[in-house]
Amino acid sequence: MKRMMGVLAAAVLTAGLLPGTAIGNVTTASAQCRIALGSVSATGDSQWQDIVAATPPTNAGVQVIGRDLYPDGATRLSTAMVYEPVAGGPRVFGYVVIGSALYRTRYDAYSGGAGTVVPGSVVLQRIGGGWDSFVALQESRYAPYSGSFSRTNEYGLRNDGTLFRWTRDNQGVWRNATSAPGFAAVKSMVLISKTRTYDTFLANTRSGALYTIHIPTTAPMKPVVTKVRGSTWQGFESLVAEKCGSQGTLLVGLDKDTKTAYLYAVGHANGPATVIRALGKLPGTFDAPLYFRWATLDFDDLFGE
Repeated sequence: MKRMMGVLAAAVLTAGLLPGTAIGNVTTASAQCRIALGSVSATGDSQWQDIVAATPPTNAGVQVIGRDLYPDGATRLSTAMVYEPVAGGPRVFGYVVIGSALYRTRYDAYSGGAGTVVPGSVVLQRIGGGWDSFVALQESRYAPYSGSFSRTNEYGLRNDGTLFRWTRDNQGVWRNATSAPGFAAVKSMVLISKTRTYDTFLANTRSGALYTIHIPTTAPMKPVVTKVRGSTWQGFESLVAEKCGSQGTLLVGLDKDTKTAYLYAVGHANGPATVIRALGKLPGTFDAPLYFRWATLDFDDLFGE
């Protein structure tokens, strides 16, 4: 666990070490981009893997952060999980869908125990039902360093292609629901950019296309969809992304059928002109039912578009 704390802290630093660096140089020896890849196992363990954009990419292997947190095989969706250092070990919090219900989850883990959680620290607060029809869950937390403004938006994609957005207030209540239809072809989506005025997702479709979905924070919700690639992306059931450099994205594509994962360096999103560099197949077997990103700061920085 101490090793995890150090590597996650390093991920924050290395994500910001490459201002102005071309996406083709993200794997320089002096400052490599990395992603803290999270997962929930079939037995309900919360897990972590440190993925580094070396050539070829490296994987430190699966580490259990919290053991037996959720019912076996029931956790379907997850936001990024925020890691917050506290006395004695990390505190983790975020949202998960278990069965048909959405829950706020939180727990503390001992810094010296492999997957040992602090007794009495596990919180599963039910937010609401009806989530059995949802196929994606994402959260965008934005605040400038000045602290003069902040917002938190929650997104859910329903299986009929309707994309929903809620605004979460300071008391944790989800309010001001708005929605937009037309996303039935989306297979998976991941947040790659957030600013004061918009969020941007990268999404692949069942036919193999790759798109950005640019969503202004104004209401009603009016997404702007732009094609990035026209084919070959249909194999991924899950996408996980982290900032790389000042304007790039490190992207993991996970194929559940083959239990494999591939790493990509994606330049600042610009439609078909977006630079995408395939960094290679990740070592290891990726057989967890659910994958997500470990966020090492509550309001971390993503600027992929």
